[in-house]
Amino acid sequence: MTLDESRRVRVFTLLLGAAGWLCTILGCGYSEDEWQAQLAKYSELDSTHKRESAELAETKAALELAQTKVAGLSSELERMGVNVETLSQRLAEEGTEKERLSADVTELKQAVSEYQARAAQLERIRSRFDVLRGKLEKLTKLGLKAEVRHNRMVISLPGDVLFASGQDVLRSGGKDVLMAVAEVIRSDAQLADRFFQVAGHTDAQPLKGGQFKDNWGLSAMRARTVVVFLIAPVNSRDGGGGLNPTHLHAAGYGDTDPVAGNETPAERAKNRRVELVLLPNVEEMLDLKSLI
Repeated sequence: MTLDESRRVRVFTLLLGAAGWLCTILGCGYSEDEWQAQLAKYSELDSTHKRESAELAETKAALELAQTKVAGLSSELERMGVNVETLSQRLAEEGTEKERLSADVTELKQAVSEYQARAAQLERIRSRFDVLRGKLEKLTKLGLKAEVRHNRMVISLPGDVLFASGQDVLRSGGKDVLMAVAEVIRSDAQLADRFFQVAGHTDAQPLKGGQFKDNWGLSAMRARTVVVFLIAPVNSRDGGGGLNPTHLHAAGYGDTDPVAGNETPAERAKNRRVELVLLPNVEEMLDLKSLI
């Protein structure tokens, strides 16, 4: 409250007192007690206003002091090469970054949970793969090669052992090999329950004419011959593998999937082969090479 305002209040108070005295004399209808109550009320309002004015002045003084301090610090920081506006922006961004990091932590926890589930799945697949590999090691003792190719476990049967050049009729030695393979599969419940593709392959030497017409025909017919033998009853006249016919199918690849070059006789011999491909279950459709 300014000095003039304080004077006006005091003058008003005196006037009220005089008015109360006059009204008492003249009979204005207000008693002395009523006028004194009004004076007390205005006095209380005057005190409250003075107190609030003092608090406001104190707050303004503190604000001016703080503004002065901030200005001084800003000037000092700028002399030190610190851009205050940039610093303020970074502080604001830091708050946003903390919120983002909090969200990232949630996502990270979810990713860890998913990774742990995937790791457990891979461990189950690894265990199953090790079991299957152990079972198929019996075939390596027969001189056969078991490996992972094109994300499939493959048992490679040398074509020259199975067939004469350009023919699809099994040799006696080829039948012996297939009987041994079928015995390993048939005598193991897990292997017997799996599905296999019998894939025929040739070298790159062109096949001209004849009943097969080309390498596609020769590879497909050789695969068919192997399947027919593997599913034939064990006690049949020419022998057989006794495997489940619903678990095998034949495919011919011609010379499109070589395992060696085609420049030398030794390389071409490697490409002439029949593969017994162990087909993966849905859960196993991952990169098996990562498990070796």
